[in-house]
Amino acid sequence: MSVLIILIAVSIVVAAGFLLAFIWSVKNGQYDDDYTPSLRMLFDDTITPSSKESNKTISTKEKLTNNN
Repeated sequence: MSVLIILIAVSIVVAAGFLLAFIWSVKNGQYDDDYTPSLRMLFDDTITPSSKESNKTISTKEKLTNNN
């Protein structure tokens, strides 16, 4: 029974450590993304299909890789 109490105590200490590490990383800006918003305006989600491909929507990424 004493082993169970020790395991619970250790798991609470480990969980508190992970919580403190997460809070520290958020406060230091680890999850801030300054680069992607500046590129978001360069890529459209979809491009209107051409007359040859009336039923298919082509993404910008596909169009750039096809080089047509």
